[in-house]
This record gives sequence, structure tokens and C-alpha cells, in this order.
Amino acid sequence: MNLSEKAKGISPSPTLAVDTKAKQMKKEGQDVIGFGAGEPDFDTPDYIKTAAISAVNQGFTKYTPVGGILELKDAISKYLEESTGTSYKQSQIIVSNGAKQCLFNALYCLINPGEKVLIPSPYWVSYPELVKLCGGEPVFVNTKEEDDFQLKVEALKPLIDDKTKVLIINSPNNPTGSVYSKEDLKEIAKIAAERDIFIISDEIYDKLIYDEEKHTSIVAVDEAMKDRTVVINGMSKTFAMTGWRIGFAAGPDKLIEAMTDLQSHSTSNPNSIAQKASLEALTNSAKQDTVARMVKEFSARRNYMVDRINEIPYLSCRLPKGAFYVMMNISATFGKQLDGIYIKDSSSFAEILLEKYKVAVVPGVAFGTEDYVRLSYATSMENIKKGLDRIEEFVKALR
Repeated sequence: MNLSEKAKGISPSPTLAVDTKAKQMKKEGQDVIGFGAGEPDFDTPDYIKTAAISAVNQGFTKYTPVGGILELKDAISKYLEESTGTSYKQSQIIVSNGAKQCLFNALYCLINPGEKVLIPSPYWVSYPELVKLCGGEPVFVNTKEEDDFQLKVEALKPLIDDKTKVLIINSPNNPTGSVYSKEDLKEIAKIAAERDIFIISDEIYDKLIYDEEKHTSIVAVDEAMKDRTVVINGMSKTFAMTGWRIGFAAGPDKLIEAMTDLQSHSTSNPNSIAQKASLEALTNSAKQDTVARMVKEFSARRNYMVDRINEIPYLSCRLPKGAFYVMMNISATFGKQLDGIYIKDSSSFAEILLEKYKVAVVPGVAFGTEDYVRLSYATSMENIKKGLDRIEEFVKALR
């Protein structure tokens, strides 16, 4: 098969690869603990499911407007005004088949071949692949663990040149759990304005924040940023609706219009039934209690996982402020071995751990760093305890 060069350049998702292998081992009867998947383990709330069933029974099963039904756009507008402090008209909002499609649509409509997109590292695995699919060049900006993996403008400035078009920021962050401060966002907004850089702000985890942290969107720190930012969000994480595939984006009219035109020729409208379910999720008075319960449970799991990891020899991690991931520093295990098999990087650590101790983690190389592996605490406390017991056993067996 003579595939296109574009197709040949696509890398498979490492997070899905880990999850697939772990599920296959489970299917074979092996007792595998999976810390790989990036989805809440909670079921979609009943009131959302009921709305979907009602939509089916009422025959709401036909095409809808390409960019989403108007009542859902109105609900999204209200949600975003509460979340970002910025108001958006219906013409400034698009509903897509998941936040990932929103990201692709935005990049496709913004990037010309050879133009550069700045991506803070560690990064979500799909960012560089999406940039390459759209003909752009990903440029990685290193962040430091001691800075809570937050992007600093000092690291950003030397990488900006005449071909720099877009900067992707993700707060709360996958994979680090970092939450950008208002002060850092102000600095980023300032340099974006000075160098005419457009911002893609991925805020899919905006409600999954712990302790006293508050979510701040970059569009809230400077009024002018609304015209040079597209905000990406969706239903998957906050409402445990990963399989429903509803994402949304808000930005300048011209960009949203182009994204809608693109979507009309690719997937057309998002699922009609899922749109009705999303409308209920965003407008039902139970939503705050639903999210609060989820955040409370995630917080307890996070605290246990972080405390436990920092008690295990050779391992360490910082306390994430949002999302549901921990980046575990494994660099002190490099050069050690188990049964003659040496750990030389994040991939070998993850492979040995899965094969010998039946625990699935995502190697840091998937996110642009070798010194870490990512663990998701979107799994039961029982699984977390059992999995960390095995990780401790594994590390203590290293020589």
C-alpha cells in the first residue's frame, strides 16, 4: 500500500497503546492494574442519560446545524462566561465530535505549511501529531518540575521567530496536573501580543482543580486576548462523558466560521443525541453537586498517591493542582536492573513494570520527557493501593 507521506508520519497514541495492551492482558486473565487511561472512572450521571433516552424517544435523531444546536451553544456560552469571565455569541462557538476535533479544526484553519506551533513540554501526546497533520512544525518549550511545569516566558522568547504562528497552552495540564497562575498568563499574553502569536487554550480540565486553586483562562487576564485566542473545552472530563464525543470551542467569529466550514466537509454535525445530553449536563441544577463529588474523590486519591509515591525509594512526584494525573520522577532508577534487564529510560521502566508486576503506566517519552512516567488516579482507591504496592515491590527489587 503506497500511503501518503502525511499518513506515514503519524505516530500511534502511546496512551492508547498502553491501555490496549493492559486490556489485552486482562482479557487473557492476567490481574493488571491500569494507570494509563485518561478518562474518569465514574459513570455518566443518570440525569444526563435520561435526557439522551428522551431525545431518542422524541425522534431527535436527524441532522442538526453543523456547528451544533443553538440552545446548546447558549448553554456553552453561559458555561464559558462562568469559567473564563468572557462572553461569547453563538457565532463564536462551535460544537464538535470531541475537544480533539476542535483542536484539529483550529490548527487546520490557522496553520500554513512550515509555520511553527509552540508546545510546552511535557505535553499531551496528540498536540505535536495534530500540528504535523496540519502541515505545521511543532516547537517544544521545556518546563521545569521546580516551576510546577508551568511555562515561563524566559524559555519561550528564544524560540520565537518569523514563522511562529501559534502557542498551545493547557491548564489544568495533562500530563503534569499543573495549573497556570494569573501572573504567568499575563506574561504569556503580553508576549503573544508583542509577537502576534495566536493562542490555543485547552481548558478541558477546568473544573477538576483541588484545594484553593482557581482556574484562570488567558482570555480573562487581558480583554485583547479574546481576539487572539480560541478556548477549547468539552464534556468528557467534567461530566464523565468521554464516549459521548462532544467538545466545543470559542473564539473570533472568522476562525469559528472557518472551523465550521471545515467540519461541514469532514464530519458534519456532532451526534444529535449527545448534544441533547450535553445540554442537560450544562443546565441541570445537579451539575454542581455532581462535579463537586467527583473532585472530592479525585482529591482523596491524589493525596494518597502522592504521599505514597514520595515514600518509595528512588521515586518522587509533585502534588498536582488539577486534572487527574501524577508525573512520577523515575530518573533515580536509571541504570538499575531486574533479572538482568536494565532500566535505561521511561519506556523500559514501563515495559518491565507491566511484564513483571502487571502495572500499566504511560512512559514519559510519550509526553516529551524521559525522566517520568504518568499515572492516572481516575481509577478506584482499591486499584491505586494495589498498584502502588506492586510499584514499591518492583522498585525495591531493583539492583
